[in-house]
Amino acid sequence: MFLLTLFIATTLYGQPLPDKKLNEDSLYIVGHYDKKEFQIPMRDGIKLFTSVYTPKNKEQKYPVMMFRTPYSVGSYGEKKYLSLLGPSMIFTREGFIFVYQDVRGKFMSEGNFVNMRPQLDVKKTKNDIDESSDTYDTIDWLIKNIPGNNGKVGIWGISYPGFYSAVGSLCGHPALTAVSPQAPISDWWMGDDFHHHGAFFLDAAFDFMFVFDQPRPKPTTEWRNRFEFPVKDGYTFYLDSVGPLKNVNPKYFHDTIAFWNDMIAHPDYDDFWKSRNLLPHFKNVKPAVMTVGGWFDAEDLYGPLKIYSAIEKNNPGIYNALVMGPWSHGGWARTKGDRLGNVTFKNSPDNSTFYQEKIEFPFFMHFLKGKTAVLPEAYIYITGKNEWGQFTTWPPENTEPVTFYLDQNKKLTQNIPANLSTEYDEFVSDPAHPVPYTEEITTHTPKPYMCADQRFAGKRPDVLSYYTEILQDEITLTGPLEVNLNISTAGTDADWIVKLIDVYPDTALQGGYQQLVRGEVFRGRYRKSFEKPEPFVPGEITEIHFEIPDVCHSFMKGHRLMVQIQSSWFPLVDRNPQKFVPNIFNAEETDFIKATHRVYHSSKNLSFIKTKKLKERK
Repeated sequence: MFLLTLFIATTLYGQPLPDKKLNEDSLYIVGHYDKKEFQIPMRDGIKLFTSVYTPKNKEQKYPVMMFRTPYSVGSYGEKKYLSLLGPSMIFTREGFIFVYQDVRGKFMSEGNFVNMRPQLDVKKTKNDIDESSDTYDTIDWLIKNIPGNNGKVGIWGISYPGFYSAVGSLCGHPALTAVSPQAPISDWWMGDDFHHHGAFFLDAAFDFMFVFDQPRPKPTTEWRNRFEFPVKDGYTFYLDSVGPLKNVNPKYFHDTIAFWNDMIAHPDYDDFWKSRNLLPHFKNVKPAVMTVGGWFDAEDLYGPLKIYSAIEKNNPGIYNALVMGPWSHGGWARTKGDRLGNVTFKNSPDNSTFYQEKIEFPFFMHFLKGKTAVLPEAYIYITGKNEWGQFTTWPPENTEPVTFYLDQNKKLTQNIPANLSTEYDEFVSDPAHPVPYTEEITTHTPKPYMCADQRFAGKRPDVLSYYTEILQDEITLTGPLEVNLNISTAGTDADWIVKLIDVYPDTALQGGYQQLVRGEVFRGRYRKSFEKPEPFVPGEITEIHFEIPDVCHSFMKGHRLMVQIQSSWFPLVDRNPQKFVPNIFNAEETDFIKATHRVYHSSKNLSFIKTKKLKERK
């Protein structure tokens, strides 16, 4: 599960150092750093628990590297050290003042926690607080109270801490000079974690919220217990044990998970969600920003791309860079980045070491210690070709439009269909037998599903597959994918999942491997408005438009492109009843019905994916 895996990794760092077998890095930290704990006061009087590690060497001044988290700064106690300081040991050995803080309302910090606390675009008074004001107040206290700092502060964080890094860039404190939001959350309804275009990401939300959003009556150093799944098969659990979403509270949560109840109360894109959308607030950003993401991030691929874009659009002239590599969620900090599932990513040194040594460390050294660094605007790993690319903009400028049309006989072509003997393909979607999102489903989202083999899906009658001819030349697609479908349904609601797939030759990876490059879901009720859902008119041809997050992928000579279309992706995405109900969280078992869906591909009713491809280099 997305954020759970991150906080487990983080808390492992926070275990008390054992008396024996201390590893070299841990011994280095104990020998070179002093630790102090503080309760830092915010402007409204609330105090935030903060651990500060300062170098024992006092012969020079050091910049501050700060990490704000809802996942615990543990270990707690000035004699108990973390086993890693900073984004990597390169930072630990270089020498910084490292600061770790429990955010408001979590673990040992005072106050009330609010998920993705809305950002206030006002001149804040004593009682006007948000996460950027807490960042400002913390920085101000550190600069004034921690001896030996050089007056410069950097912030980094992955996933939810990435959100706190991103919102921290808005704080306006003059000491904040460098920020790196990594796998940051930006909008929990439109594309990060819990919803994509209104479709609810069930297994991610259920597993995470059970632990993360349990009540905390008072400050604590302890995590709550995780949910104990009665079976290991997630498909079976969510289909048979949970059933309709309305069963979650009476069976498992018992109205104790506040944010789950918030999601039930706000199924549409209303002010509750809009106020938590961070993207409109990226104006007047002052520090240098380097946003980092992974092409195979199952949780927060949307956030890095959109945050980079929003900062770029609204803050001309500032240093704003993007790094996208071949990683799962936070993989640059926890894996080598050389493989995911059955797919390998070549690079020497491995991709994570390359990023840590040649990109991340030079960025912070440049802005915090004045060391010269020359980095491109966008450092992007080109999957398929498996090499790093450097670009002056993202998406790149050296591109040209390309459109892939659905055609009869399951063909995918760059030519507009004409003179068709059949104008549509159809399939029956049954919520009682939804299409799984990967071949092997556990109760925790498997990270490799983002590049998993799709042959299992293509064998089902409720999945449509469209192929190009075998490629005679390499083609590299870049940037977002624009989907236009002409569809109809015999029901009154439906989800539409579109997947872009790289089909390997029979002689290549596992003989005809069908690698998922990118997939996305759109909840059909929101085709006209995300705020006001509407039912479909049964049998009426309707256009659906939506965007699939960016790719940078080379389809090599001898491969084929494939597009798959389906209407369920379970239990990654909750089941659409296919009968329109005002709130799917409250749907009854009897609301779930079979429905025949059609996808049209005539010259009159085109269905296609549009994107851009890199121009050939002369």
